[in-house]
Amino acid sequence: MNIGIDIDDTIANTYDVLFNYAQNYTINDIRKEIKNVDRNCITHMYCTEFHNWNQKEDKEFLEKYYEKTVLNVQPKMYAVENIKKLKENGDSIYLITARFLSDKFDVEKLTKEWLEKYKIPYDKLILNSQNKVIVAQENEIDIFIDDSIKNCTQMANAEIKTYMMDTIVNKDFENENIERVYSWPHLYQKIESYKETMK
Repeated sequence: MNIGIDIDDTIANTYDVLFNYAQNYTINDIRKEIKNVDRNCITHMYCTEFHNWNQKEDKEFLEKYYEKTVLNVQPKMYAVENIKKLKENGDSIYLITARFLSDKFDVEKLTKEWLEKYKIPYDKLILNSQNKVIVAQENEIDIFIDDSIKNCTQMANAEIKTYMMDTIVNKDFENENIERVYSWPHLYQKIESYKETMK
């Protein structure tokens, strides 16, 4: 099967890194008071929404911390092992990420180096995916995994089998057409069970 997988907060522990950068930026760079953080966010732009940054502040934050984030995230526990197992089982892995291009550094180069560093196998890397449904349809994706409420909802509405990786920013979301998974071993088990039903 063709499996589409998001990178940040699905394969990588991006929240742990990015959120701390965001707190530091808010407190020490722009000197705003931290208010209660809403733990549910529709899009992947949770740092911007949680800290109520304006457009200028958001741009400034990304200029300072985007490259650091790409360099410093690590794979979630058991992500690498289970992606390898999917590949060994004959599945094709499409990494579909909203990571956008930057004039400050080569996002594609650093992402590929990160994937190589952690020996994450994949067949195709697709960056700057603003509409993941279109990308999934163009690449005939059978199964899609993401943490974003928006992306998962759109994918499920397009009748693509969708799994949502459980994170702190999607805890309250429920959709009967989207299966929530709590770890990479859990995801692998769900995918293998689903594949059995498709035989």
